[in-house]
Amino acid sequence: MSDRSVRDDASRATGRGEPIRVLIVDDHSLIRRSLVLALQAEADIEVAGEASDGQEAVALAEKLLPDVVLMDVRMPRRDGIEATRAIKESMPTTRIIMLTASDEEEDLFEAFKAGATGYLLKDVQIDEVPDAVRGVHSGQSFINPAMATKLITEFASISRKEAERPPQLPVPRLTEREMEVLRLVAKGMNNREIAKELFISENTVKNHVRNILEKLQLHSRMEAVVYAVRERLLEIT
Repeated sequence: MSDRSVRDDASRATGRGEPIRVLIVDDHSLIRRSLVLALQAEADIEVAGEASDGQEAVALAEKLLPDVVLMDVRMPRRDGIEATRAIKESMPTTRIIMLTASDEEEDLFEAFKAGATGYLLKDVQIDEVPDAVRGVHSGQSFINPAMATKLITEFASISRKEAERPPQLPVPRLTEREMEVLRLVAKGMNNREIAKELFISENTVKNHVRNILEKLQLHSRMEAVVYAVRERLLEIT
């Protein structure tokens, strides 16, 4: 029986809710310390561990099985985006919040493509971090307001590009299975999660995604979702 199973059994026996277990990842010890102090003050949050780079983060995540990871982007040995991708591949239910000084659009998009569910800049008030942890743990997405504006702007730009493309008649036809995959992509699921949801292999999912992009003559999953919404191939609710 795993440590998590033992904790779950103990929690049920006492009637208390399980605390949210957080792994803190940052190459600056002072930042890690401030986050530890902020989270330890919360009765419903437990700091499960600390890592100083992405490589250590992946190893610790596999060992500690945290519920939420607070992840820096720019770190030595292995950056936060690569670590996020690796953690989500092996532990798809783990929620990851990027907590970084980087306000680069590329980092934002790559982080969400890798599977992050939150993106906060380090100028955020420290007392806002516990609420972000609770939010992503409950299934919400968190993003710094300034970065949210950039994300919306990028979606608008993609939509404009799609609108300016010469009309294609007929609209490329997707199979029923490809539509199912596209709907799950639109929900933010990665290939492993889609495979589990549809009871197919990850390689099959990858093939479907590749076919979707080829049929729509697009280059990314994000573009595919925007295009499908514009053409009313699906609705995101």
